[in-house]
Amino acid sequence: MAKKSAVKKIVLAYSGGLDTSIILKWLTEVYDAEVIAYSADLGQGEELDHIPAKAKATGASKGYVVDLKEEFTRDFVFPMFRANAIYEGRYFLGTSIARPLIAKAQMEIAKKEGADAVSHGATGKGNDQVRFELAYYHFDPAIKVIAPWREWDLKSRTALEQYAKKRGIPIPTSKKFPWSSDRNLLHISFEGAILENPWAEAPEEMYVLTRRPEDAPDQPEYVEIEFEKGDAVAVNGKRLSPAKLLAKLNEFGSKHGIGRVDLLENRYVGMKSRGVYETPGGTILEEAHRGVESITMDREVMHLRDSLVTRYSEMIYNGYWFSPERQVLQTLIDASQQTVNGKARIKLYKGHARVVGRDSATDSLFNVDFATFEADQVYNQADAEGFIKLNALRMRIAAIQRENLKKGKVKAVKAPAKPAKTTGQKAAPKKK
Repeated sequence: MAKKSAVKKIVLAYSGGLDTSIILKWLTEVYDAEVIAYSADLGQGEELDHIPAKAKATGASKGYVVDLKEEFTRDFVFPMFRANAIYEGRYFLGTSIARPLIAKAQMEIAKKEGADAVSHGATGKGNDQVRFELAYYHFDPAIKVIAPWREWDLKSRTALEQYAKKRGIPIPTSKKFPWSSDRNLLHISFEGAILENPWAEAPEEMYVLTRRPEDAPDQPEYVEIEFEKGDAVAVNGKRLSPAKLLAKLNEFGSKHGIGRVDLLENRYVGMKSRGVYETPGGTILEEAHRGVESITMDREVMHLRDSLVTRYSEMIYNGYWFSPERQVLQTLIDASQQTVNGKARIKLYKGHARVVGRDSATDSLFNVDFATFEADQVYNQADAEGFIKLNALRMRIAAIQRENLKKGKVKAVKAPAKPAKTTGQKAAPKKK
């Protein structure tokens, strides 16, 4: 491929894996530009100190590693969890919610370095290309975006490996674990290889964050999670930062085999894709959040919020985190959380997390005086009669109408017959 000279400096979202290592070298060769490698620390559980040196060895002029764990949890994961957002009822959006933050930090580095282009390793088949690029353009509508998978002729894993061997790039692939994965503090995802057969069960050796539920402790464990305005702030009475709190819940979930999901999801680009996910702490967090909401949140406010969650989840999945519609909807969601203050007790046992207790000292809407099945002095059961009759009125009227039709008291309304043509009247000319 002939060299391109449209850009001078590129910031690449770089993981150090096979794809982005090849992309780094390819950018320097094809664009003849300075390339700066950037890696986001989102709690992958990997040592990232080697990233700058590895990137420079492959041709980068600089290498950045940015610690985003607290920002990720506080400003991205927690706002999403205030909505109980789960895509298609199953997926906790762990990869989806990370992409806008990765892109945000990448654009900050591009501005700092005076770069005129950014690049990513999304394959061109999935959702990540959309998520990255919508975020890029949000921060700089004139930025040049280079997506190698949409430009080069390396269309297979074999072609990538051959390219790497010719240029002395280490190939960090494993025949034993051939699937691709993406990990952060919220989850880990797996795609490809055996998972491309939707009938095949994911092998046990695939799982990283959770033990097999059958091997989890035979005794349940209880954990208490406290919330303030919809955000978790403490675990078992100990206040923690957002990232440390989520990490703590991951420990509980891992121990008890909680958070495994195997699903076929609908990608934004139109195809179905199978993914296996582990979201141990997030699964516990979502269950606890619902528990506190159930005792503190007004019924109609909850139902209104819930009616919008499907759309909200799609916005995140499809890459519209920075869109005006998501931001407006977030304002409503955050307003709905002002009374979500209290704590939930969660029972953890062999792959399951279940609310078994909830309480709020300041905002509980549960009033035992009204809800009790025992005798009370505040509720008159007779009041329900008129309430029920008024709400049944339209159905009673419809039932009366049906009975009258059966008895012949009311004739069914028929459509009027078409008027006959008048003799000698000329037909209107047909329109051409």
